[in-house]
Amino acid sequence: MPERRPRAAWRRQPEPPADTTPAPPADPDEGSAARSSVVQGALYREGHRVSSPGSLAEIFRQLRKHPDGMAWIGLHRPTEAELHSLAAEFDLHELAIEDALEAHQRPKLERYGDTLFVVLRAARYLDAQEEVDFGELHVFVGRDFVITVRHGAAPDLSAVRHRMEENPELLALGPEAVLYAILDAVVDGYAPVVEGVQNDIDEIETEVFGGDPAVSRRIYELSREMVEFQRATRPLVGMLHALMAGFAKYGTDEELQRYLRDVADHVTHTSERVDGFRQALTEILTVNATLVTQQQNAEMRALAEAGFEQNEEIKKISAWAAILFAPTLVGTIYGMNFETMPELQWAAGYPFAILLMAVVCTSLYVIFKRRDWL
Repeated sequence: MPERRPRAAWRRQPEPPADTTPAPPADPDEGSAARSSVVQGALYREGHRVSSPGSLAEIFRQLRKHPDGMAWIGLHRPTEAELHSLAAEFDLHELAIEDALEAHQRPKLERYGDTLFVVLRAARYLDAQEEVDFGELHVFVGRDFVITVRHGAAPDLSAVRHRMEENPELLALGPEAVLYAILDAVVDGYAPVVEGVQNDIDEIETEVFGGDPAVSRRIYELSREMVEFQRATRPLVGMLHALMAGFAKYGTDEELQRYLRDVADHVTHTSERVDGFRQALTEILTVNATLVTQQQNAEMRALAEAGFEQNEEIKKISAWAAILFAPTLVGTIYGMNFETMPELQWAAGYPFAILLMAVVCTSLYVIFKRRDWL
């Protein structure tokens, strides 16, 4: 076998032009018989593409004609008829076909005879919406074929295909090499998501201490995305370790073993970051709730203080009103024009009335002063 290049040679080359084969509509009609979900189909021999059949029937025919070749078939939301056609040709297990049709599966790895069935959850960060979009990928790996069934926009497998085709030494290692390249692409796709989420968390922390009332909703939505991200990354760690455990049993090439270990390191790091994000969001939510409570308490205290001050003013007004009412009452009585009214002929009546007003007002003032109303 020719000398193999280091991993960096096939991972970090400049991006080639996008796959020109037209993809199906974003939301195709699943019941349309005329629609083909084949995004890309190709036959390879010794790491080189030998043909690009345009239909599943042509792929089957050419693969039978070249039994030493490998078929790589990419599908996007295939119909039930297409999947059953693949199942009949490649002897795929009915449970795996059912999972690929229904989608919404958790990441897992199942082995059905000579066929490996892998479910992956890809992710991409949408800058405009500041949210994480998740896609689902099902991969069937057999002795001479790789079938990918994609549900959602991510991941971009055309880039994986181009990288592999530019490195025939790696592609010549067969379907396992394609599987590891797909795993690597999915895991590498998590890195921009991690960076985007980190920026979101930094912004949220600023908003929390800035008193933004809308931040609680943003924390909640990002926390839900992190739960989904955990469901995508955490099972992948166990899946990769299970693959590594089968190195000796299935005679995995040493180069592929190194690739897989590197992918496992990346996904472990990503999983730990996601766990940290979720914990950080939980703590931020707690801090935000505390700050909101403190703000509400401060507002209630300010209202109580305002009410107290208002009550004090009312007491003062009431006290002065009572004091002023006393002479008014006395004056009103003496202002009545009754001939039989007592003390009208009394010489000391006027001084007595004035004295009575002064005594009443002074008494009320002393009483209100002692009760802190004045």
